[in-house]
Amino acid sequence: MADLNELSEKLSAIKLEIEGELKGIENFKSAFEYRKTLMDSKTGKIGLLMREMGKIPGELRADYGKKVNEIRTWAQGEVDALEKKFKELEMQKRYESEKIDVTLPAKMRAIGKLHPNTQVRNQLVDIFGSMGFDIFEGNEIETDFYNFTALNIPKDHPARDMQDTFYLSPDFLLRTQTSSGQIHVMEAQKPPIKIISPGKVFRSDDDATHSPMFSQMEGLVVDKGITLCDLKGMLDLFVQKIFGEGVTTRLRPSYFPFTEPSVEVDVSCFQCHGAGCKLCKGTGWIEVLGAGVVNKKVLEDCGIDSDVYSGIAFGIGIERIAMLKYGINNIKLLFESDLRVLDQIDD
Repeated sequence: MADLNELSEKLSAIKLEIEGELKGIENFKSAFEYRKTLMDSKTGKIGLLMREMGKIPGELRADYGKKVNEIRTWAQGEVDALEKKFKELEMQKRYESEKIDVTLPAKMRAIGKLHPNTQVRNQLVDIFGSMGFDIFEGNEIETDFYNFTALNIPKDHPARDMQDTFYLSPDFLLRTQTSSGQIHVMEAQKPPIKIISPGKVFRSDDDATHSPMFSQMEGLVVDKGITLCDLKGMLDLFVQKIFGEGVTTRLRPSYFPFTEPSVEVDVSCFQCHGAGCKLCKGTGWIEVLGAGVVNKKVLEDCGIDSDVYSGIAFGIGIERIAMLKYGINNIKLLFESDLRVLDQIDD
């Protein structure tokens, strides 16, 4: 039977073993798991020492139990100290990773902007809205009747060849012009009428100044006593608000099946002020839109008495206005979403 000295030596050896193992612990998780290897009542080193109590002679049990308790208290304290140490270190690392230096400059965040087309569209809506125009949203898929026939463009009319139409079927197509909105409005509403109709239109055309899909804004006024003079005054106000004070318009004779007389509308060059430059090709004028007095046949076919009422209509290419306003020389730049281009434009 072992005497007290042997038991003491055994317990001292276990303590030295525990001291060596404690030095190898490097983090809180390892310390937590090591506690179990020491204290578990069935498998732990100190737990097994307590289970040996029954094998110790009665006269030695008190001293043996006291020494085992001393080792257990000491080991508990060592593990507690390690856990506290590692917990503090981990907390310090977390603080370091999460702390904010308020003296550092703030991170710059890119701020989104409206696309140039949207900016111009909004400006046009605001300008004509201030003149009392309402907005009509038409359909991008139209019937041949509304896109052509009702606008005085019958099936054998050469003007159809100018449109390069995307047909979906013999009767349905992607609208080639927002002018079809005129017919819908005049059929549903009696004069006075004062509307703009912005939207996408589609033509089989593709080069530096044309796109298969682009944006237009149709304008229509129908009332008693409406003349070409009203169109001129209204467009003068429009171009001054878009291109700047002092810009004016001139009207040149043209032809559109749904207006008679028809005009092309030029603006005085807002870059060289008439002196002649690359933008206006040396003429002092820039073509911006088409317009005219609504054809009496179009009015009559919509049930409006052309002896009582007259009207004016105009069609504005939104990309055209954006290209002129912002100095863009290729319409494709408006569709490529190149931030180097778009970031330069913000009204």
